[in-house]
Amino acid sequence: MSDDTKKTRPLFDAAILRQAMADSVKKLSPASQARNPVIFTVYVGAVMTTLWAVQAGMGQGDAPFGFVASVSFWLWATVLFANFAEAVAEGRGKAQAAALRGLRRGVTAKKLASTSRDALVAEVLADTLRRGDVVLASAGDTIPCDGEILEGIASVDESAITGESAPVIREAGGDRSAVTGGTRVLTDWLVIRVAADPGETFLDRMISLVEGASRRKTPNEIALNILLAALTLVFLVVCVTLHPLSAFAAEASGSGSAVSLAALAALFVCLAPTTIGGLLSAIGIAGMDRLIRAGVIATSGRAVEAAGDVDVLLLDKTGTITLGNRQAAAFLPAPGVGERELADAAQLASLADDTPEGRSIVILAKKRFDIRGRDLAGLGASFVPFTARTRLSGVNLPGRTIRKGALDAVRLLIEQAGGGLPMEVDLAVREIARSGGTPLLVCENGRALGAVWLKDIVKGGIRERFAELRAMGIKTVMVTGDNALTAAAIAAEAGVDDFLAEATPEAKLDRIRRYQAEGRMVAMTGDGTNDAPALAQADVGVAMNSGTQAAKEAGNMVDLDSNPTKLLEVVSIGKQLLMTRGSLTTFSISNDIAKYFAIIPAVFAGIYPQLAVLDVMGLSTPRSAVLSALIFNALIIVVLIPLALRGVRYVPLPAATALRRNLVIFGGGGMVVPFAGIKLIDMALAAMGLA
Repeated sequence: MSDDTKKTRPLFDAAILRQAMADSVKKLSPASQARNPVIFTVYVGAVMTTLWAVQAGMGQGDAPFGFVASVSFWLWATVLFANFAEAVAEGRGKAQAAALRGLRRGVTAKKLASTSRDALVAEVLADTLRRGDVVLASAGDTIPCDGEILEGIASVDESAITGESAPVIREAGGDRSAVTGGTRVLTDWLVIRVAADPGETFLDRMISLVEGASRRKTPNEIALNILLAALTLVFLVVCVTLHPLSAFAAEASGSGSAVSLAALAALFVCLAPTTIGGLLSAIGIAGMDRLIRAGVIATSGRAVEAAGDVDVLLLDKTGTITLGNRQAAAFLPAPGVGERELADAAQLASLADDTPEGRSIVILAKKRFDIRGRDLAGLGASFVPFTARTRLSGVNLPGRTIRKGALDAVRLLIEQAGGGLPMEVDLAVREIARSGGTPLLVCENGRALGAVWLKDIVKGGIRERFAELRAMGIKTVMVTGDNALTAAAIAAEAGVDDFLAEATPEAKLDRIRRYQAEGRMVAMTGDGTNDAPALAQADVGVAMNSGTQAAKEAGNMVDLDSNPTKLLEVVSIGKQLLMTRGSLTTFSISNDIAKYFAIIPAVFAGIYPQLAVLDVMGLSTPRSAVLSALIFNALIIVVLIPLALRGVRYVPLPAATALRRNLVIFGGGGMVVPFAGIKLIDMALAAMGLA
């Protein structure tokens, strides 16, 4: 994701606020309000009290015009504040979408008639490309589409999408063959087959997601909406029946009068869970927004929510737990051979070896013995490149033939020269294999010089990251194609809880299904085509943006930075979303208790004087009590918007401890804060002579 898109935007950006205010009014249409059952009932109440205010203004009705008009005003304010919360959350996503749209303006493509880079047809607009078309992207070109590389290798700047400034290598074949539209070729060229029609590209999906157009309510959110709607219906039935009951009680007792319709409307709105009803949509949108800012695109809110419940995480070893390429770690010389002599020969044999392993041998020899600055032309050297058939590489010098390669290949070469592998070298080779490394043998003129220890380098800080996941209650499982011995050594060094060795696509799929059968929520990261089945099966499948198109389509999240350990952030954001929703629901329901003490005595004390004992706040007048509770009910939505957008901070705690903490902070706070807030508003109304 670009720097502009990924940077932290102020929580209340002035431009977003202005647009949100306008959108709050636009959302007053009945169709828009009907999507939120709780706020829709407030909307209906606002319409009805407006009509009653008009009626009161004409000298009719069951309450004074000023009181009914005030109730109507604060009901409309409640609806507008709920709309505002949602509009602010949506506005932050729309701001990101605007930045993303800038990545695809005016891009042209060099369309080819075939897979040959010389078969240029014409330059066309990127928007006219269709799935299956073939294009050429040369140095300096913006890649016009999502696609698979058919030919070529190039350095690509993906900072427009990922925000990472370091270029990456993309090439045909393997797991680094996918490219994303909007990135830029820095060197060389690529022949690309278009993988998506206009409107279906990765960039288009990102824009749609951040705008919220593709967002659907998650199962958890739907269940909570049903609960809130049920509570609202209960309170609605209660308030509707209170009017005739109060009229009957007033007539029977001969004191007081029936409760006014406006007062009952205020009572209903204050008792219904309007606080969480007004914030629920904003919480969900903000959760998606936080994930996007972390550089991860989720294809649905369901995936973000599921991440909060993950308790098993499968991680691919190569490139995730380890750096991705085995590197030389030590020189183990044969008897009678010095370590420097072995390093010198190994470096000479690796100078023309362009593999990561070969380069690491050259670097290790420089670091350990400062071997550098060779005059190869003066030495008369001729190099033997590595091939998959010989599994050897080396160099021929006057009087010296040096070879380096796999154990069996070099052993055969030594035996053909009439020699044998020293027992000490054989033991060293076995020890390297037991520790999870790969041995390379070096020989000169048919004589074994020793072994080079290649090992997977575990990423720095990865052990601490796994400890954090463990503290969250998440089991980590390393997935690798290595044998069990090697896998066990790396798993122990990295600090994972378990490992799956010699993993095939079928084995990964079977392990995920077994965990799911046990009732576990499983997440997996992957980047290759062979990871696609497991990514599709996992509850949370995080595909690397640098991986294949198949992997990205199979997962329900895409990590734009291709940093597999970022799943820690994904899980934290998912848990934060669930915690925020639960905390504000607890607050919303518990703060109704204070409203009982404010409104019920005020509304019914005239009929049932005994209820006056509940007026613990000592509010000025019955009308002031009703208005104070109604004003607090509206304003608390605005006060809680920053918390809904930012989210409740996630702290790894046992479930029972987290529940107690939530009840104390948000349950207790939900009861205490309204008492203070309603009393302060009542005092303000009295001071202004409005009580």
